[in-house]
Amino acid sequence: MSCKHGSGRHRTLAGMAILGGAITLAGLGAAEDWTQWRGPSRDGTVSEFKAPQAWPQNLKQMWKLEVGEGYATPVVVGNRIYMFSREEGDEMMKALDAGTGRVLWETGYPAAFTMNGSAARHGPGPKSTPLFSNGKLYTIGMPGTVTAFDAASGKILWQKPGNPDHLPLYTSHSFSPVITGGLVIFHPGGHNKGALTAYDASTGDVKWSWEGDGPGYGSPLLVDLAGTRQIVTQTQTKLVGVDAATGTLLWEQPFASTNSTNSITPVQYGQSFIVSNNTLPTTAVSVSKENNRWIPRVAWENAEIPMRMTSGVMVGDIFFSMTIRNSGQYYSLDAKTGEILWRSEPRQADNAALLKVGDLVLSLEADGELVLFRPGRAAFEEVKRYKVADTPTWTQPVIMGEGVLVKDVTTLAYWAWN
Repeated sequence: MSCKHGSGRHRTLAGMAILGGAITLAGLGAAEDWTQWRGPSRDGTVSEFKAPQAWPQNLKQMWKLEVGEGYATPVVVGNRIYMFSREEGDEMMKALDAGTGRVLWETGYPAAFTMNGSAARHGPGPKSTPLFSNGKLYTIGMPGTVTAFDAASGKILWQKPGNPDHLPLYTSHSFSPVITGGLVIFHPGGHNKGALTAYDASTGDVKWSWEGDGPGYGSPLLVDLAGTRQIVTQTQTKLVGVDAATGTLLWEQPFASTNSTNSITPVQYGQSFIVSNNTLPTTAVSVSKENNRWIPRVAWENAEIPMRMTSGVMVGDIFFSMTIRNSGQYYSLDAKTGEILWRSEPRQADNAALLKVGDLVLSLEADGELVLFRPGRAAFEEVKRYKVADTPTWTQPVIMGEGVLVKDVTTLAYWAWN
C-alpha cells in the first residue's frame, strides 16, 4: 500500500530482503525500552542487563539490512525498532520487526541538505536520535525539520520546517530531544542564532523558546535540582540550565571551544555536571541554589584529557571516557576531584560510544570494534573485543535482548552473544 502524507511518502511493507534469518521474538525486546538518546535513563547506563555465563569467541550476526545514511541511534520499543536515516534526497523514518529486521512501514519527506565540506566524511544523514513517547516519534533532521510521527502507522502527525540557510556549521542538527510535561524540546537554528524551543507534543504549537545561544552538537539532560525540573545542555558557547516548564534561563557557565564544537552530552554526578570540548579542559560544574539564585561554580578541571565526541559514563564515583589526546585514549578519573586514575595505551580510536552494562562497560569504537571492559579503580581491564562493522560506527549501540544493535554508515545489524 502506498499513500501520501503532506509532501512526503509512506509505505507499509510486507517484507524486504535481509541477510541472516528470523530469530525468536520471545524475550527479544530491549531489556528496557530504548526510547531516546543514550538509553532508558539518558545517561548511557543499562541497569537491566543479563551477561552470558561466558563471553563467546565471536558474536553471531542474526540479521543485517540497508537502512540509509546517518547516525541517529535506533529506538527500540517492545518488538519494534525505529530507525531515522537518509535515502537519497529524503529523510526517512522506518519501523522494523526486531526479530527479523523486516521493514513494517517507512515514511519519508524531502530534505535538501548540503554538508559542510570540513565534515563531509560524516555524510548528510541525520545525527539526532528520535524520541519515543506516548505512541509518537519525534525527530529533527539535518535542515532543522521537526516532525512528529505516529509510531503505529508511520503517519506524519505534525511537522515544522527548518531553515536550510541558517544551520549549525559542521554536522548540522545533532541535538536529540527530551520530553516533559507534555512538551517536546529541541534546539533548532544555526551558528550564533538558535532557539531552545518547547513544542506541544500533541499539536506542535510552540509553548516557549529561549534564544540565548545557538545549538551545540551534543544533547541535553533532564534533571531535578532543588525542586526545579531543568534542561541542562551544552549550547554553542555555554553550559546552561533552563526551566523545563517555562524556558526561563536559570544559570549559565561560559564554555566555548575555539571552533564552536561543543559535542558532549553532560554527565550528572550529584549536583555537578561533567563536560568538555576539544579545546577546554574536562570540567565539573557544580550548581546550587543560594538566596533564591542559581549559582554555577567550577568544582574541578583537568586539562590533560579533553573530550570531543565521546560522552562519558559513571561507574560509581568513577568517570570513564575517551580523550582526543594521543589519537584516542581511554581514561578513568575520580568524579569528586578530577584526578586521573588510569589511562589506556594510546591510538585506540577517533572516538567511541560508551554504555555501562551491568558490571561492565561496553565501547563501540568508530572503526567498528566493540570492546568490553571490566571496571576497577586502578584500571579498566579489557575482557573481549569483537569486529562488528567494516565501515565507520559513529552511532550509539543499543542493547536488545541477548545482543546488540550496531548501525554503521548505511546498515543496521543485530549481533547476539547467546
